[in-house]
Amino acid sequence: MSEHGTWRRVSREGRRFLRGRTRTLRRLALWSLLESAHTFLGGYAVARALDDGFLAGRTGTGIGWLAVAGVGALLGALALRGVFGGLADLVEPLRDGLVRRSVRQAIGLAVSDPARASRAGDSGAVSRLTQQTEMARDSFAGLVLIARSFVFTALGALLGLAALAPVLLVLVLPALLLGTAAFLATLRPMARVQRAALDADEALSGRTGELAAGLRDVIACGGGASAGAGIELLIAEQERLTGRLARWTALRTLALGVAGRLPVVVLLAGTPWLLGRGVSAGAVAGALTYLVQSLLPALDALMTAVGAAGTRLLVVLDRFCDPEAAPRPHPEPLAVDPGPVSGPPAPPAPPAPTSPAVELRRVRFAYGPRAHPVIEDLDLLVRPGEHLAVVGPSGIGKSTLTALIAGLLPPGRGTVRVAGAPACGAPGRAAPGYGPDVRRTLLPQQAYVFTGTVHENLTHLCPGPVSRGEVERATAVLGADALVARLGGPDAVVDPGRLTPGERQHLALAAAYLSPAPLLLLDEATCHLDPRAEERAERALAERPGTLVVVAHRISSAVRADRVLVLDGTRAVCGTHAELPARSPLYRDLVGLWNAQG
Repeated sequence: MSEHGTWRRVSREGRRFLRGRTRTLRRLALWSLLESAHTFLGGYAVARALDDGFLAGRTGTGIGWLAVAGVGALLGALALRGVFGGLADLVEPLRDGLVRRSVRQAIGLAVSDPARASRAGDSGAVSRLTQQTEMARDSFAGLVLIARSFVFTALGALLGLAALAPVLLVLVLPALLLGTAAFLATLRPMARVQRAALDADEALSGRTGELAAGLRDVIACGGGASAGAGIELLIAEQERLTGRLARWTALRTLALGVAGRLPVVVLLAGTPWLLGRGVSAGAVAGALTYLVQSLLPALDALMTAVGAAGTRLLVVLDRFCDPEAAPRPHPEPLAVDPGPVSGPPAPPAPPAPTSPAVELRRVRFAYGPRAHPVIEDLDLLVRPGEHLAVVGPSGIGKSTLTALIAGLLPPGRGTVRVAGAPACGAPGRAAPGYGPDVRRTLLPQQAYVFTGTVHENLTHLCPGPVSRGEVERATAVLGADALVARLGGPDAVVDPGRLTPGERQHLALAAAYLSPAPLLLLDEATCHLDPRAEERAERALAERPGTLVVVAHRISSAVRADRVLVLDGTRAVCGTHAELPARSPLYRDLVGLWNAQG
């Protein structure tokens, strides 16, 4: 909606709110009249104390008028006490109304458009119920308090100037109005920039949260450049808006200087002219008192509040008043960039026939220069199409090995190559610097599922579109079709928080099956499945074209593999399931324990 529409909508809602609280407004006005009396007496008593008292040689009269000014100060304190009581009756209903409206908007969106509500997430509704309602409450309270004070202070000061000498208004008012007009000219542009800055902040928060939730999968699948580019654009937009806001703030500060200092300068410069036209010295001193102690501080406070809290309040209230603005959806669920949205899927460039799927040469890795190595002088060759299982005690380095192959960790020494290229290098990307690395896909133990449709969760590792038929075949082969049906079909929106760990793993395995990557790395990615579901998933992934490396959760996974890599400290033994009991005491013990339990 246009900026004019924003002001009109918020103004209409504001008038409706205030019309229902006329009694509270009248009580505030009555208390504030005492503040006008305090302001009037402050300057007028100073003028009379000088002209009728001290300058006329009557000290007692001067002291008496100063005592009257003191009584005015007491009236001001009494007025402020009453004002705060009425302010609570005005501010708290505003906060309660905003909370009710926020809840209605969230419920209405969930009923009318569940998909959009799920994509927007709960963060927008929570922000409205907490941060934005409190922001509106505090801003509104400050504005009412300061605006009311300015109106009645200005009333008392201007009446006092007119009572002392009407010609004083001729000097003071033009400079005052000039600064005020310059300030008002900055309000709408600042509100527009602040609204854009708030939008950018919400978008950056949502995008960052999504990136943090799937950071390991993004890096493993080569989506770091794409995800980082999106974050960088939002940060750059925030930086640009902050610069614009700073420039408008500088202009507002200049306007405050004109309105708050120029009237004093004009009054002092015009004093000889005023004295020459019969204005008494006491009247000039009283006028200066009105400006310095009452009118200009009140104007400065009003401009500061309106320029900061006022524009912020306008932006926040617009979010509650505009049905289309609540909640604003975050960017699309963050996963690995799916690449082109049209055209056939871009299959990975096949490796040269002589290139191993995975090759490690004298690899050493330790988590720190003085740490004990987790992997020491490891040589490993995995042929294209081979099914390799990795076994060993907990903490022995199995996940470290998959991280090295996936390119998440650089080796401290030696080389790690995937499809003939360095594992940490860029070759194999769907596009230069963007899209998933189509050479390999890593599935960790904690399966990554994001808020989006089932179809999006199953195809986010594919660089091109995937047909519904392909998705249905994959879920049937993996045994995930019953889960997809229970969730509501491919177009149903997934709430990761409502899925069990096993259900999340089932969806992630189906996504890996659809991935075009010729190398799949499963780091205990089936640990939450029952043995039958695990066997079905591993057999399906092994029959899929490509190479499969599985960190085994059960020895049954090793039995199904072509070869088994046994990690035992810094030593490693590789062979078939039939060969290893004679070559590896650790593997013999693991198989014996498995047989005893079976």
